[in-house]
Amino acid sequence: MTPHAEPANRQAVVDDLITRMSLEEKLSQLVGLWVGADATGAGVAPHQSEMTADGLGWSEVIRDGLGQLTRPYGSAPVDPAAGAASLAASQAEIVAANRWGIPALVHEECLAGFAAWGATAYPVPLSWGASFDPELVEEMALRIGASMRAAGVHQGLAPVLDVTRDYRWGRTEETIGEDPYLVGTVGTAYVRGLEAAGVVATLKHFAGYSASRSGRNLAPVSIGARELADVILPPFEMAVLDGGARSVMHSYAELDGVPSAADVSLLTTLLRDRWGFTGTVVADYFGIRFLQTLHGVAGSEAEAAALALAAGVDVELPSVHCYGEPLRGALARGDVDEALVDRAVRRVLLQKADLGLLDADWSPRAAADPVLDDAGSQDLALRLAREAVVLLTNPADVLPLRPGTTVALVGPLADDPLAMLGCYSFPAHVGVHHPERGLGIEIPTVLDALRGAHGTVTYARGCDVTDSRCDGFDEAVAAARDADVCVVAVGDRAGLFGRGTSGEGCDATDLELPGVQADLVRALLATGTPVVVLLLTGRPYAVGPLAAEAAAVVQTFFPGQLGGQAIADVLTGAVSPSGRLPVSIPADASGQPGTYLSAPLGRRSGVSSVDPTAAFPFGHGLSYTDFSWSARATSDEWAVDGDATVEVLVTNTGERAGADVVQLYLHDPVAQVTRPVVRLVGYARVQLGPAESALVTFTVPADVTAFTGLAGERVVEPGDVELRVAHSSADTGDALALRLTGSLRTVDHTRRLTTGVSVTALHPMEVTNA
Repeated sequence: MTPHAEPANRQAVVDDLITRMSLEEKLSQLVGLWVGADATGAGVAPHQSEMTADGLGWSEVIRDGLGQLTRPYGSAPVDPAAGAASLAASQAEIVAANRWGIPALVHEECLAGFAAWGATAYPVPLSWGASFDPELVEEMALRIGASMRAAGVHQGLAPVLDVTRDYRWGRTEETIGEDPYLVGTVGTAYVRGLEAAGVVATLKHFAGYSASRSGRNLAPVSIGARELADVILPPFEMAVLDGGARSVMHSYAELDGVPSAADVSLLTTLLRDRWGFTGTVVADYFGIRFLQTLHGVAGSEAEAAALALAAGVDVELPSVHCYGEPLRGALARGDVDEALVDRAVRRVLLQKADLGLLDADWSPRAAADPVLDDAGSQDLALRLAREAVVLLTNPADVLPLRPGTTVALVGPLADDPLAMLGCYSFPAHVGVHHPERGLGIEIPTVLDALRGAHGTVTYARGCDVTDSRCDGFDEAVAAARDADVCVVAVGDRAGLFGRGTSGEGCDATDLELPGVQADLVRALLATGTPVVVLLLTGRPYAVGPLAAEAAAVVQTFFPGQLGGQAIADVLTGAVSPSGRLPVSIPADASGQPGTYLSAPLGRRSGVSSVDPTAAFPFGHGLSYTDFSWSARATSDEWAVDGDATVEVLVTNTGERAGADVVQLYLHDPVAQVTRPVVRLVGYARVQLGPAESALVTFTVPADVTAFTGLAGERVVEPGDVELRVAHSSADTGDALALRLTGSLRTVDHTRRLTTGVSVTALHPMEVTNA
């Protein structure tokens, strides 16, 4: 048996253990096995040998130990109590089978909640971004992590820190947004919450995956080193250095012809040598084998294993392929140095020791009956869903719906519980293949919730999300004509690899609403009844022409199991909308999927007939109340190694409580390389009652102005800049002119990555003095 590790000497114990392990025992720690839990609680599900490359049975695979168990809860609908018993039984077999008594590390998906049957389904990451509320996201992650630990899970495959670059990419719903500062701060908050619960957070996908050509999944990535450094990498840098993430998943992408799984400069030189990351790098599923089968940089599984191991991939997931017999053969032939195996094994065992898996009192038993969906979790899911609802337009003040108003609710997503869920929520990801088990959780539809909040509501489906038939239009049009207000719910159905309109492998050729949904909206607009367009989507769609005629437009991004209630709360005025767009909504469906982070040449100009201006810009969102702002900088001089202080007095001048989101953007008019016209460098969410005020103070380190200069180094450059206090990336409230003073300064990963923010409630007398 292994000399079990106590915290003070875990490193020494691991080093000693490695010297005594056989090669087979070491290799066993570098692989996972995809094991679905047996619904009876007896152990792993049948037919597990099908998950290995050579058809080995369970007993053969675990004979020398096992690195990870892949998705025991997320492979099929299993009652949590049975799943916990099954997992404990499997772990007991693993411990008994290997002479060191080392259990497996268990990982699961947790992108929108613990991906298990009966677990709370939270809003997707785009909704996290829309909330502009890192503290609430951290609270959510803490709850997700606690439920995972109770179920015996040690590692979560989240968050996704890819910065959206092309909205046509199917996995846009999994991203937090199109701005690296928003993605980094919100994503880091998620990491802190998950790690505080004792669950290893896994950053993905490292790096560049979201910048694929034409928004196609797993397509080549064509970006320069400067875009990679200034847009793609900062969220990962924040999550490693400020969040303390203990795992990173390599991307499927290739950067300048080098697949991430084989990129030494990315996985070792940058991640470990420069940033100081000490955790584990895990493979995206089948990513090592893809070096041979998809990328063509390896001629065999053995060559793929050699490339990945040398680059710094420590664990092959989801099952045994390249790091099994192929790697063993390469070692025997002398093609791979065993020191690389030792390096990876040491990282794996140190992580297991940190998780307590090598401790003398470790037990395979999880909670006997883990609670995965309780009142507290549901309340948190509801709060986040409410904060993420974005009111895009409301020119006639048709919202909130007035009491007694007759409402026709139409559209393919009006009475569909799956309309609330992204592709990695369990009911949409796995449950759709097991309809006999039901959803596992209560998911009120928009129709359920609106009827409960507003009384009598007529309903007509109108059409399907993707079907081209229009035979339901007449019923929908008749319902709209007979109502005071029509609410039409349109958007996406999440799925995987072409089985949906949004989700992994569900890429789009344009940004038109799927199917005939836009035609349905136009038919309803033609009735003359005020129409509220309700969007439940996984990406932004070009709805500008529809929005111009609509009485109001409300945008949500797969808001989770309580999303229907959150939407009803906003429509009826029980809650004032406060979400802000984490992605721009384009005006044109076909030509310009670019984000707001554009240099001057990317904006509208007189030398092109194409206008890329968004219909609704990043950061946009309206409220049912009004706010006034007054902003000032405490000095117009800003040292290149110092701080600028910006104070914003925010007052709710309306008659309702509400939340405002104060956004701070940097404008750098002259730099040694082209820069985005504006980019986000700070934000604050401010909740105020009528006539209440608060002082928002931004402490902005000059480090956040840094960019990659001509020499390829990150620099803080002296000169004139503006800090713009804004309602969105295109709506500036106050432009504060400052001058960065001093000499050109080179910075690295030790720079300060974020702007300090404080919100202080003010007494009316303090407002007068301010």
